[in-house]
Amino acid sequence: MIPIAKPLIGEEEIKAVTDVLRSGIIAEGQKVKDFEAAFADHTGTSHAVAVNSGTAALHVALMAHNIGAGDEVITTPFSFVATSNSVLFTGAKPVFADIYENTFNIDPESIIEKITPKTKAIIPVHLYGQAADMKAIMEIADDHDLIIIEDACQAHGATYDGKKVGSFGTGTFSFYPTKNMTTGEGGIITTNEKTVAERAKMIRSHGSRVRYFHEMLGYNLRMTDIAAAIGLVQLKKLDNFNNARISNANALSSKLNKMTGFILPGIDKRCRHVFHQYTVRVNSSTISRDEMVSYLGKKGIGTGIYYPLPIHKQPYYKEIGFNDSLPVCEKAASEVFSLPVHPGINKADLDTIIKVMGEL
Repeated sequence: MIPIAKPLIGEEEIKAVTDVLRSGIIAEGQKVKDFEAAFADHTGTSHAVAVNSGTAALHVALMAHNIGAGDEVITTPFSFVATSNSVLFTGAKPVFADIYENTFNIDPESIIEKITPKTKAIIPVHLYGQAADMKAIMEIADDHDLIIIEDACQAHGATYDGKKVGSFGTGTFSFYPTKNMTTGEGGIITTNEKTVAERAKMIRSHGSRVRYFHEMLGYNLRMTDIAAAIGLVQLKKLDNFNNARISNANALSSKLNKMTGFILPGIDKRCRHVFHQYTVRVNSSTISRDEMVSYLGKKGIGTGIYYPLPIHKQPYYKEIGFNDSLPVCEKAASEVFSLPVHPGINKADLDTIIKVMGEL
């Protein structure tokens, strides 16, 4: 089986972990501080605050901006559920806008339609490794005095007009094993606002700035030095990982664009797409998306459907009163699937994928 995702862990990461274990400092220590500094430098931001998951990064970022009960946050329903769950965690309400048909990212025109006097923030998701339309989104935020919290959990190293994602507003990243880089599990918040960074640090550590003095209600969402040590090594490899993803995506597109029955990933020319996922749409009258995925699995090609059911259609969201009609998103959810594009695949794997796709 050619897997849809595969973390690439080498001897450098293993040594980094064993060095931390031998040091005796395995919780939040100097390695976390070093990783925060390195990641802030990578994104071109003044501050980075490491936490224990991408979900925690989103939750803490929202809290650090004082978003809570009575507020509304506009975001996309075509994402992992953590994006909007994090809004619910604060007591605020997620409001869903529709998406672009070609890139699957949030549609700024739909954002405008959803703004109310209660709207406090926008969470654009840089889906599959491609930045959302940040020029339009920034203009909307400026016009309506809204906070931007970027969900960049799938877009480490992606850019928009040459600027790294995570630096347009307050950025949030995940380091889950299938991401473009990993810490095993973990997340990070990036910001240029010192007050946001300071508040985020307190929230992740029981509301404490000084040990045993608690200024606010907080959580235990800290990153370990073990995770940070892995992250420091992975961050050095990120550009090579991303270059391999881009190269693999280009190799697939150069062959698949001659075939019928599906639509290739849409790429915004302003963006450097880092292909966390290589996602196509089925556009065939002879085979359905689910039949295609089943066929590829039988041929040894791993696939993923991200996402088969939009957030606003999830059972819990329907239970709490969401009944939006978002036709572009809903159509995409019935058509998309992703092919392997990660750095762990080789030319023979790519040739196999192209051969099998050509036999459909």
